[in-house]
Amino acid sequence: MPERPSALFALESRYLPLLFPPEVMARLTALADVDPGTVADLRHPGAASAARRLLADTEVLITGWGCPPLAVDVLDAAPKLRAVLHTGGSVKHLLPPEGWERGVLVSSAAAANALPVAEYTLGMILLAGKGVFELRERLRAERGFVLGEIHPHIGNVGRRVGLVGASKIGRRVIELLRPFDFEVLLHDPYVDRSEAARLGVRQVPLASLLATSDIVSVHAPATPATRHMIDRAGLASMRDGAVLVNTSRGSLIDHDALAAELVSGRLSAVLDVTEPEPLPASSPLYELPNVLLTPHIAGSHGNELRRLGLTAVEELERLLAGHALRYRVDHGDFHRVA
Repeated sequence: MPERPSALFALESRYLPLLFPPEVMARLTALADVDPGTVADLRHPGAASAARRLLADTEVLITGWGCPPLAVDVLDAAPKLRAVLHTGGSVKHLLPPEGWERGVLVSSAAAANALPVAEYTLGMILLAGKGVFELRERLRAERGFVLGEIHPHIGNVGRRVGLVGASKIGRRVIELLRPFDFEVLLHDPYVDRSEAARLGVRQVPLASLLATSDIVSVHAPATPATRHMIDRAGLASMRDGAVLVNTSRGSLIDHDALAAELVSGRLSAVLDVTEPEPLPASSPLYELPNVLLTPHIAGSHGNELRRLGLTAVEELERLLAGHALRYRVDHGDFHRVA
């Protein structure tokens, strides 16, 4: 690859200034000849004609949300393409098999996007352990409280937290939980006991994790194998008063069964993702005092998007220096990632 490769953005233009604010863009343009525009439609003949001309000289494609799949005809229009640097997470549907066979290097900012999700998760685990959601509702209803009253069922000392999935996010959550007095369980079929020990957690079967944890946080990828992995029986096995935190995908949980448990008041939940997403306006979960719903905000938003753009820039720096990409995606891992 030449010292100053030709680069092109393929993403929705509204994300560009957030992903690449001036200081990040300056760092990028110091490395490559970057077309100032963005391409969001590479397939439609009319809209894509100008893009196809740009693709002919493109060596680095910087993709993001809104980028269409890089179909074979798109790849044919980019004969010089050497690397796709994705500012989002999953690249599973970005390239067809032929793209991987051509040896195009692909990098993802999934690790950078894992950071705010893990921070959100940590915050919710700590708040849940302190009984904040329940006590907030009580305070709102009673409009007062007894100063010095002891709440014997709250607290984070020795609380058992069960993590479902040692993904990038799950591993970051493990790191963030270390300074606290939690017992951390993990279920992940790709992690053996020795690796779990190195992570500082105890590997257990999913059934055991669900049945014995005070707080369960979901971090597994959404694949056909993980759909409804937390099913009606698993939810029924959870302790009375347990809290379920989901920042992964709604499809991992049987939502009809979850809704029934939540309506009964037996379990509580923090749900940043649901199935469907968003929930219909008639869903009872909007009104339940034991449910905190947030609008899919755990991942990168606002000023956190800068980190995703910076990840792509740093990957290009490594590429031009002749180093391996830090966040290169291996097509062979697709069966186990989102």
